[in-house]
Amino acid sequence: MADTGDNAGEVLVVTGMSGAGRSTVANALEDLDWYVVDNLPPQMLRPLLDITGLAPGALPRVAAVVDVRGRDLFEGLPDVMEVLRQGRMVRLVFLDASDDVLVRRFEAVRRPHPLQDEGTILDGIRRERERLAPIRESADLIIDTSAYNIHQLATTVSELFLEEESARHVVTVLSFGFKYGLPPDADLVADMRFLPNPFWNEDLRHLTGQDERVRDFVLRQEGASQFIDDYARALAPVLAGYQRENKRHSTVAVGCTGGKHRSVAMAEQVAARLAEMPGVAVRVKHRDLGRE
Repeated sequence: MADTGDNAGEVLVVTGMSGAGRSTVANALEDLDWYVVDNLPPQMLRPLLDITGLAPGALPRVAAVVDVRGRDLFEGLPDVMEVLRQGRMVRLVFLDASDDVLVRRFEAVRRPHPLQDEGTILDGIRRERERLAPIRESADLIIDTSAYNIHQLATTVSELFLEEESARHVVTVLSFGFKYGLPPDADLVADMRFLPNPFWNEDLRHLTGQDERVRDFVLRQEGASQFIDDYARALAPVLAGYQRENKRHSTVAVGCTGGKHRSVAMAEQVAARLAEMPGVAVRVKHRDLGRE
């Protein structure tokens, strides 16, 4: 039996919805010197791990793309992952996107969905989403690619996995607007609608939470500074626990009504506090900042 300890190399399993960007992620990982195996049946994951364990260090980082192209073989992925995780750190990355975005992507390339059969593209997407539901629940990292083009997704993957070289946990602090929907990949959500909205101030409406005037307005409101202090203090044991459990990524979402003023200003303040924590690298993203 090959060595399956920590020195046998890191393994990443990439899966998710068809059309959500698996090929783009695979290419981005290759650019980061991962050894990538595409369209691998789940049952071949254990032999792959055994091979990487024969010569520790030869393949320090291996990524396997596993998806519904494997048809009936794909059904065994949850059981295979459960077994593999008992002997080695194997992480699962799940790529997702909204149904309407996936439909547009399939229509753009004029290809049928792999589970479409005699139905529509949307029929195939719904079958796949139902089949992947338990796998998504067990994912270590969920990346929603709905708002990404190919280059933005590749950049996101590069940022995530480059930062891992110097940090045990990478947290994304994401501002958003509730009126555009909750971020589907959020691990934790904070609501900034308890603060007065700068939108109703005509001098601030055209600005964003990245502007000093809006930031100062938000931070001087009653409860703003206390929230930042208390929330950072509450997240400290959570992020420490993530590190102990080898959870390498998380997303902290900070929302307000439109995702332009309060959530942006507060997200940047929260991110600054989290960046002070040991073993943690922080990324800040503003999902809805450019929306009207």
